[in-house]
Amino acid sequence: MENPKTDEELDLVIVGGGVNGICALKTYLALNPSSSSSSIALLDSRGSLGGVWARERLYTGIKTNNVLGGYEFGDFGMDPQRFKVGYDQHIPGEIVHEYLEAYCDKFGLGKYIRLGRVVECITRENNSSGDNGDDDAGSWVVKVINQTENGKATNIRAKKLVMATGLTTQPYMPKINGQESFQRPLFHFVDLKKYEPELINKENQRITVFGSAKSAFDAAYLLADSGLSVDMIIRASGRGPAWMAPARVTPLKKLIERLVNIRLLTWLSPCIWGGEAADNYSLIRKALHSTWLGRKVVDTFWWILGNDVTTLNNWDSHPETAKLKPWVSTMWIASGLGIFNYDGDLLDMVRKGRINVHVADIDRLAEGQVHLSNGEVLPSDAMVCCTGWSPKPNIKFLPDGIETQLGLPMAGVDSLPEETLHNADAHIRNQLPTLKTQPQISNPEYNYHQDIGSEESSSRPLRLYRFMVPCSPHLAASRSIVFVGMTMTVSTMLVTQVQALWAAAYLNGTLDLPSQTDMQWTTALHTQFCKLRYGVGANGNRVPDFVFDAIPYIDMLLNDLGLNGKRKESMLKEWLEPYMVGDYRGIVEEYLEMKTKTDKKHV
Repeated sequence: MENPKTDEELDLVIVGGGVNGICALKTYLALNPSSSSSSIALLDSRGSLGGVWARERLYTGIKTNNVLGGYEFGDFGMDPQRFKVGYDQHIPGEIVHEYLEAYCDKFGLGKYIRLGRVVECITRENNSSGDNGDDDAGSWVVKVINQTENGKATNIRAKKLVMATGLTTQPYMPKINGQESFQRPLFHFVDLKKYEPELINKENQRITVFGSAKSAFDAAYLLADSGLSVDMIIRASGRGPAWMAPARVTPLKKLIERLVNIRLLTWLSPCIWGGEAADNYSLIRKALHSTWLGRKVVDTFWWILGNDVTTLNNWDSHPETAKLKPWVSTMWIASGLGIFNYDGDLLDMVRKGRINVHVADIDRLAEGQVHLSNGEVLPSDAMVCCTGWSPKPNIKFLPDGIETQLGLPMAGVDSLPEETLHNADAHIRNQLPTLKTQPQISNPEYNYHQDIGSEESSSRPLRLYRFMVPCSPHLAASRSIVFVGMTMTVSTMLVTQVQALWAAAYLNGTLDLPSQTDMQWTTALHTQFCKLRYGVGANGNRVPDFVFDAIPYIDMLLNDLGLNGKRKESMLKEWLEPYMVGDYRGIVEEYLEMKTKTDKKHV
């Protein structure tokens, strides 16, 4: 195909204005201080910054799962007086948006940001194939629709590209029999802000919420709290409701968001990237996961954690709340973990019948009706589909076939050899015997093959080295494209900052890469691990999804960068004190100082 005509040439284009895009921009500028606003652009389709926290997506009551101190960048703390957030308070979405705008103002990022720019497609130029022997040849041509100029289309040629669209950009809408006959609002959770006024300003409305993830609980709470009657449908053939936990758990009332980042507790999660290559605790991990006694200790830990949440929520105290009791052990969940971060008591709404829970599949829709597989017919004035997201960016990559090279999930096609994937599975099961057997769902109607065989889940997993870089030989060698924010984890801000530094170093060519064979093996090992570890209880069969494994993942990235992942003052604190955003404060400066010393040695 011919190269598209270009209107502008830039050194770097970042696609996505959420926390990952903002952090990637700030970090890249720190490593490349001579860059100007005429050579770098961050593009976002909305009229405001923030991604998930853009004004256009802030429905009433939206809050972070994290409390104050857990959702901020290390180089700009969220001052409780300035942003009017109290200690131990989950942060309202409006405050997060305000904070991100303040962050951009503080560090002068605004001049690089272009809002209202829809990226329609991205083309890799023909001379990037590597056939001419120059792996660095070729650029990315980004077709942009400028919504601020009546949809004017322009092409930007970028030498480097950061994809920061994340995993909550492209909504997945199921195809339901009879949906064309419903004749009521039928929309994805992403549009809840848009439809909220229409729903809550009418009396005697009965709204259907389809889904059982955290977003479904959020939608059900908002609508019930507005005085509407809510029917929450949990698919009988699915994986069941999310593990919804109070913010504080265990008899010591510890914040669950911090428990997952205590190094000692991370050892109790079987993790293929833990151990010597990441944190040098391979002997402890081996004792816990490769021996009979160690696995008993691990099983006991996960039982205690699950039992504590179950006791606190007291699901079995009422027949309706019992329907919200998770079907899979805490051992197997990742993004399936949610926090009750509401002002009121959602479980009390269920007990009082303001939220009615139905465990059934949707058989079909009719005008103003939802027909369930158990024979129930629910009157419905609207349906909110809390059905998750597509793992692929909502952008077309050209030429045809390059999506496979990029490692993006394509049904029936994989960027890695089948033999490599088979060997990776065998290695994982050998190292982590617990993963030889997939978890059992405590619901007789659950259909594993139907669950993973849905349109989205049947796609191959996202295949990216370190969950960021394509391992296709020419693309990896070109160091011209990197994906950030493609992991699902409750430790968002910790991972975001370290990924941003790793990505910038990779684009600059100052980060060493292994051989092509090692890159493919590592990618197969890590993505297949997510599939085996979190493929039933979460979304590991499609995307990198993990919870207690974030700290060893960060250790691995810092090790690649030549930085120390152990950042506590003593061994006791290293093992028992949770890692927080502040522990990684200054890593960019550390990296720059290290590179300066290295460069001087070679002069």
